[in-house]
Amino acid sequence: MASSSNLFLLAALLALTSWQAIAYDPSPLQDFCVADMKSPVRVNGFPCKDPMAVTPDDFFNDARIIGQPRDTTKSKVGSNVTNVNVINFPGLNTLGISLARIDYGPLGVNTPHIHPRATELLTVLEGTLYLGFVTSNPNRLFSKVVKKGDVFVFPKAMIHFQMNLAHDKPAAALSSLSSQNPGVITIANAVFGSDPRISDDVLARAFQVEKKLIDWLQSQFWENNNY
Repeated sequence: MASSSNLFLLAALLALTSWQAIAYDPSPLQDFCVADMKSPVRVNGFPCKDPMAVTPDDFFNDARIIGQPRDTTKSKVGSNVTNVNVINFPGLNTLGISLARIDYGPLGVNTPHIHPRATELLTVLEGTLYLGFVTSNPNRLFSKVVKKGDVFVFPKAMIHFQMNLAHDKPAAALSSLSSQNPGVITIANAVFGSDPRISDDVLARAFQVEKKLIDWLQSQFWENNNY
């Protein structure tokens, strides 16, 4: 009897382990799969470039892409995001990782958003940031003030944000994301700037405000922060 119980428990644990294993992207089946951006084939990801045509440059990204501060003065929210993902770095294809540099002007904000396909690990390069994320129900906020050298993690698909607390100095951070193409949904853009627009009746009811306020919000230009 005890033996049967042990076997049942082992089978249950194996089933749970198998379920957890398929809950994330599968492991690559080869050493690399440099994306062939010219291929007409459309798959969940990108087709592989011929391995014999791959060069060291396919695994290299110029430091000027992410190593230099970006202009934040043209942004309504005072921030600028520079991505290094499979779109501009084909060697990342199937490797499950990407980077982003975020530059913040004085009091600049990387507005509330989510990455539907990635957990984000943020390292502060310069300045002092107020940041946080909100959990699913119940909507609990986890926030903290972080400084140069500090690291903070935003769990996958949680609404999160950052703000430069300095009135007179810029700030910068580097984010590592657990997807070659993490995606981004900026909350304000998605709710008030979708195309076509969400019905103002729906939004007025959802936010418990008058429709004229919703109409005004939808008439504004919503910032695309390139994240």
